[in-house]
Amino acid sequence: MECSGPATVVFDQSLTEYDFGPTHPMSPLRIDLTMRLADELGVTGGRLRTVPAPMASEDLLATVHDPAYIEAVQRAGRTLEPDLEHGLGTDDDPVFGNMHHASAHIVGASVEACRQVWTGESVHSANVMGGLHHAMRGQASGFCIYNDVAVGIQWLLDNGAEKVAYVDVDVHHGDGVERAFWDDPRVLTISLHETGQMLFPGTGFAKDLGGPGAEGTAVNLALPPGTADAGWLRAFHAVVPDVLHAFKPDVLVTQQGCDSHIEDPLAHLMLTVDGQRATYLALHELAHDVAGGRWVAFGGGGYAVVDVVPRAWTHLLAIVGGSPLDPTLDTPVGWREHVLHRLGRVAPGRMTDGREPRYRDWREGYDPEAWLDRQVHATRMAAFPLHGLDPSVW
Repeated sequence: MECSGPATVVFDQSLTEYDFGPTHPMSPLRIDLTMRLADELGVTGGRLRTVPAPMASEDLLATVHDPAYIEAVQRAGRTLEPDLEHGLGTDDDPVFGNMHHASAHIVGASVEACRQVWTGESVHSANVMGGLHHAMRGQASGFCIYNDVAVGIQWLLDNGAEKVAYVDVDVHHGDGVERAFWDDPRVLTISLHETGQMLFPGTGFAKDLGGPGAEGTAVNLALPPGTADAGWLRAFHAVVPDVLHAFKPDVLVTQQGCDSHIEDPLAHLMLTVDGQRATYLALHELAHDVAGGRWVAFGGGGYAVVDVVPRAWTHLLAIVGGSPLDPTLDTPVGWREHVLHRLGRVAPGRMTDGREPRYRDWREGYDPEAWLDRQVHATRMAAFPLHGLDPSVW
């Protein structure tokens, strides 16, 4: 699989300073282990060049966030005092030293990935530390201080992009990005997530379609708990390709939270690394089909720090670089020894969970007795007509 040009990952080790503390589920160790695994497997350093992460300025942050909120983040990072009005100091978003600096650095990295792609320096670019999709204009939420994704999309719009499509496959609804562009018809947001009936943030249903003048530019697919590879891929392919082809974006931005995995401790879907890899391959193909290959890929959630995140995102980086890994590969001995020495844990021995993702195509029929199919049907019925698509045509 070719990426038809240079590809980059935006990273330097200081990005892992985004650290809520040793008991918080969003450990920066997951990024360190990912980049170590990618390096040892030869994913980085060849066709996937690593570029440094710049710092986002306050003016850049203010394209999405209220100046008063930026000041609150800066103040909390100095005083270490909670500011609950702005969501700072909660269990999800505890205050930590130099919080503004660490958070702005992630935004800078994500905007650099967008810049790489939009200027043509890279066909694809990734920031696995990015994908902080819950942060709102004036409030932290769901482990997210600044919304790097929304700032990156706004940067694309401010620099000439006429249409940007965003696809979010995190197990949680991409509410912050959706909210940022709710009234903007230039931005399509598609989120596939475990239903908000069961999971934070409790939003993202088929009827949520965008604000006045932007109806249809929010597309939500709320999946039942227990959805596994076959159901996930069935739902993805029943909705995402058709809507993207109808929207015709200039660039595709995606968020690859891997907390949809069966071993993730914070949610209830049942995907494998193999199913997640299949999703990444599909997104790469769609970038070439609908956006001239222009693809910006972010990380996101993922809290099985050793067993899932490093393998899932190493597969993502390999696909971004145009050289997908054989899933039957063994993980490198050196990487496993590092995990054992650092954490006293036995790391996975292979890049696969031993599954071959298959799914029943939507064109083969719809089962109204199945919760998954009812959700897919609801999304198609709500969103497809707003894009000139007939939801009954399979």
